[in-house]
Formats: sequence, structure tokens, C-alpha cells
Amino acid sequence: MKRFVQAAVAVLALAASVPASAQQVLKVGSTPTGIPFTFLDTKTNTIQGVMVDLITEVGKDAGLNVQIEPMQFSALIPSLTSNKIDIIAAAMFITAPRKEVIDFSDPIYTYGEGLVVPKSDTKAYASQEDLKGEVVGAQVGTAFVDALKKSGLFSDVKAYDTIPDILRDVNAARLKAGFADYPILAYNLKQGGFPEVRLVTSYKPVTVGSVGIGVRKTDTELLGKINASLGRLKANGTVDKILDKWGLKG
Repeated sequence: MKRFVQAAVAVLALAASVPASAQQVLKVGSTPTGIPFTFLDTKTNTIQGVMVDLITEVGKDAGLNVQIEPMQFSALIPSLTSNKIDIIAAAMFITAPRKEVIDFSDPIYTYGEGLVVPKSDTKAYASQEDLKGEVVGAQVGTAFVDALKKSGLFSDVKAYDTIPDILRDVNAARLKAGFADYPILAYNLKQGGFPEVRLVTSYKPVTVGSVGIGVRKTDTELLGKINASLGRLKANGTVDKILDKWGLKG
């Protein structure tokens, strides 16, 4: 009995000596299709990208134990609010409707939507009005799909699960045009997988926003740690190095 008590005391003492951040694993929701922000690296079968590198560095700086959990973009906020994950690190815009549901870190990177059309379509589109009455596509759950629907310009706005799904339909000329995150479209097309798709350089985006890291509204202490780390990582050049690594300008 004495030995049992001594062993129990030793276990409790060991647990007490382990930092709380090392004991708790924070699950980070990231998407497998948002390259270069997040994507599935088939060689390692892990999620990689800008936001993964960033949350990993934030974790190191803040003493947080983070674990990446792959999921579809539309599942990120529901998974966060239902406690299935603790952090969102993806190409997610900080928007007013989302801020009513979750909290965001300080802005990390700012951009707008890009426009893709079949390569055979050589028209120099400058605005969404140039596609009035057409059928277009965007990714479900994004700020772009809602804005396109509210504009009332199009005969239909098809919602796709992923950006590669949009690119496949444009590549096969099954879709007149697709709208999605400009950096993600540009990166995908550089890989050469969609040779019949053209990114319209003359197009001026309507929905411009900043990407941030998402947390639950109740996790104010966690948000404070993330923002403090982001501030240090911006100051010491780590954020710029990550953006440069993935071909984005800081």
C-alpha cells in the first residue's frame, strides 16, 4: 500500500511539473485544397502551406502544442464552435458575419478574388458586370460565393466544395467563369494541372479581405497569446519568410 501511495504521489508530481500547454493538444482545422495557404502534401500525407507554417511557428513562440486536423472549408467554423477543433488556420477572410460567430487574430495577408475562364475565352474582363447573365462558380462557405449571389448579376452561381473542382469545370468548358482566392488560383495554375484555364489579369476584385487565425469567442486568453506571437513573428521577419517561401508578397 505504501509503495502504491508513493507511486501515485510520483505520478502527480510529474504531471504537475509538465507545463499546461504541453499537456493540452490544440487541434487546428486546415483545408487540403487551399494551396499555397493550406494543402495536402501527398508525399507526406500531411497538410502543409502558409497557414500551417505560421500556426506552427506561433505554437513554438507561444508554447502551444498544435496538431493539424484536415477538413473541408465549410466545416471549419462549425467544427470550431462545436469544440471539435480549437483553432482555424486556413485561407479564411476576416468578415463581419464571421466575427459575430468567432474571433480572429490580427490580419496576416490581404487579397481579393480572382477570375478564371476557359483559355479559349480571350475577352479582357474588367468587372463582374462583364459576365452579367452568365453561370459562374465559387467555393461554398467563402465570402465570394455570398457576394456573387447577392449581386444579382448572374443567372446562376454554382457552389463548389473545392477550388480544384471549379478549375476542372472551367478547364473542361463546363463553366463560363469561376471566382476564388486569387493567390490560390494563381498557384494552382502555375503547377500546370489545368492547361485550358486562364487567370484574367485585367479583372479587378470586388471582395477584398484579410486572412486571420480563428478561435472561439470564449478563448480570449488563447487569442491574446496568438496575437502576441504574431506581433513578434512579424517583427523578427518570420512571417515575411513564410510568405516568400510560398510565393506571396508580404
